[in-house]
Amino acid sequence: MSKRRTLGLTAMLLTVAMAVAACGQAAAPTAAPADAPTPAPATSMTVAMITHEVPGDTYWDIIRAGAQDAAASLGVNLKYSNDPDFTKQAVLVQNAIDSKVDGIAMTAAGPDALIGAVQSANAAKIPVVMFDSGIEDWQRMGAMMYFGSDEYIAGKALGKQIADSGGKHVLCVIHQEGSTALEARCKGVKDGGANTENMQVNGADDASVKASVAAKLQQDPSIDYIVAMGAPLALVILQSLDVAGSKAKVATFDLNLDAANAVKEGKITMAVDAQPYLQGYLAVASLYLYKTNGDIIGGGQAVLTGPAIVDASNIDVILPFAKNGTR
Repeated sequence: MSKRRTLGLTAMLLTVAMAVAACGQAAAPTAAPADAPTPAPATSMTVAMITHEVPGDTYWDIIRAGAQDAAASLGVNLKYSNDPDFTKQAVLVQNAIDSKVDGIAMTAAGPDALIGAVQSANAAKIPVVMFDSGIEDWQRMGAMMYFGSDEYIAGKALGKQIADSGGKHVLCVIHQEGSTALEARCKGVKDGGANTENMQVNGADDASVKASVAAKLQQDPSIDYIVAMGAPLALVILQSLDVAGSKAKVATFDLNLDAANAVKEGKITMAVDAQPYLQGYLAVASLYLYKTNGDIIGGGQAVLTGPAIVDASNIDVILPFAKNGTR
């Protein structure tokens, strides 16, 4: 894991959070030399983080960076696993239950395939929090907390921006079949005022994505905006523009360093950032605080981490964090 953030900072954040939640007063710490590293606390619990990550999508690297930083600062043993097949993801959740972890942090882009596994966790008295996807379903599924962006609201904000900027015909490219989160994004784009049609591609095959989008652009030159569901996909779509000779503009959900640089260079007009580092950090920290202090963050409501629109007006602020791997 990169050493881009110091344990001193995360320890300070934890101190602030626990000061709010704790009932008693801690003894004053013994002063340490200014150059002495802050030791990580002893491992106190094990958290399983289980996602529907598609291999190669850098969005999940940012999620994991936040989760790993929280785990390191709190003394949590973090076990990460993933499968883009929702049925297989449910098996991973059951495996975590069988191994008797102390808490589960998971995504729920395919809620119907996962609800049984969440019920099994509840029966085993293992707390479950959700992040990234499942905002419409986390409560009925039996999770305690949710951290992430409301995908429909995020899409609607992007659709309004596109419509206001003069976009007339939007192609919304979905790279994972059956993902309710991605479908909600595209519905939001349409409801935000942009004339939108959806296109399904195989997100695991960049060459196929490039060829399919290029062919679509050649068939329909009226498309003047393309919305990608992730930063890596947006970068592939930029190549499709060159192949098709299209002047369509590209917007994307999520960021990585290459996409942030593309925003800076004007190749991507805007990105909708759900702040995945924050999602990963809060998912792990919330389970720790629940175990150690009985805290439930959000008071029964979803904790929103986005949407934040990144464009030419604020990219200079965001770009240094993208370089750190946290945006």
